[in-house]
Amino acid sequence: MTRILDLLNLIASARQTADVWSMATGYFADLGFARVNYGFSRFRHGASMGRPEDMLFLSTFDPGYGEMYFGGGFYARTPLYRWALDHDGLCTWRWVADRHAAGQLAAEEAQAVAQNAALGLVAGVTISFPEASPRQKGALGLAADPGLDHDDVDALIAGEGPALQAVAHAMHLRICHLPFTPQRRTLSQRQREALEWVAEGRTTQEVAMCMGISVAMVEKHLRLARQALDVETTAQAVAKGTLLNEILHNRLPPLAAE
Repeated sequence: MTRILDLLNLIASARQTADVWSMATGYFADLGFARVNYGFSRFRHGASMGRPEDMLFLSTFDPGYGEMYFGGGFYARTPLYRWALDHDGLCTWRWVADRHAAGQLAAEEAQAVAQNAALGLVAGVTISFPEASPRQKGALGLAADPGLDHDDVDALIAGEGPALQAVAHAMHLRICHLPFTPQRRTLSQRQREALEWVAEGRTTQEVAMCMGISVAMVEKHLRLARQALDVETTAQAVAKGTLLNEILHNRLPPLAAE
């Protein structure tokens, strides 16, 4: 218990997504789940998670599988993706095996199961996280190490399930409060600073004074910020940047000398 509490405290105080991910996946690996996938979106609409470039994907799988799973949209064809859309909590992959055997999976889901099985991905656990907004969704997939079957996973969950879920939830909640590392290009420090001043209600002229630069340079930073965030207006850039924790995450620098 002390080990888990120490880990939860470390995760809660981490300042970088990479650190949170490293600590959580290290714990999962010790339990027998060295291969882990995690996805999170703030732009869910029904069964769609929004643009891939605005989603956060993390994986300890080999790069080839990770690219297929996330980049190729394979995850959306799996039966546990459908389950996660409609449920919160933990589901072992025995649920998939039982429905596959009963012929209760859609054709593309059955194909995805066969494709995973050919790669040795049979037993494991999926955790679907409860969200504060219907536009958000996060889920975690833990593939059991080679040699472990459904019975092994069930036994592990019976003993370590509460601790595993506590670490998974702590990981997810902390990542939700840290800046994203999206697939598209990120904001530069000056672009971020300009958007943060706009978010405070400053005019372009006031932002120029605060940053100690010209109005033309402010407009350039805002234009590049809109491009980086793939939006049309500065107001949209402020809203999207806030959602992705890319702005208003740290204190603004002091005002430039006038």
